[in-house]
Amino acid sequence: MIKKLLEKYKEILMYLIFGVLTTLVSYIVYAVFYYKIGASALVSNIFSWIFSVTFAFITNKVFVFESKSFKLAKFLYEAASFYGCRLLSGVIETLFIWLTVDLLSLNSMLMKVLISVFVVIVNYFFSKLIIFKKEKNKH
Repeated sequence: MIKKLLEKYKEILMYLIFGVLTTLVSYIVYAVFYYKIGASALVSNIFSWIFSVTFAFITNKVFVFESKSFKLAKFLYEAASFYGCRLLSGVIETLFIWLTVDLLSLNSMLMKVLISVFVVIVNYFFSKLIIFKKEKNKH
């Protein structure tokens, strides 16, 4: 029974596992750039985003959505779509935080948690339905 549940929800479980690992990559890269290299918070955050989104792209492509094609055109489409969608969800997250925390003075951490849940869900559907969309078998 557990095996069937794991098989049924494998994609979602893998997405969540690699999401946690992506977050760790983000924090580690930020800390290295900020504390060890001495870069500014902004520069550290930019590199954190680049490294974590790259890690997420690779792990989502290979392990989560199991996109097998490495043909140049397909790979470039997936990469551009992935980075574009992550950039879009990052802008949405930033605008939500600005609106709810800076303008409406709502609880910062509560708003961060709420938007993070939304962003994880949106990114999953971007990946599943747009970026790594399975091609239907042609008969």
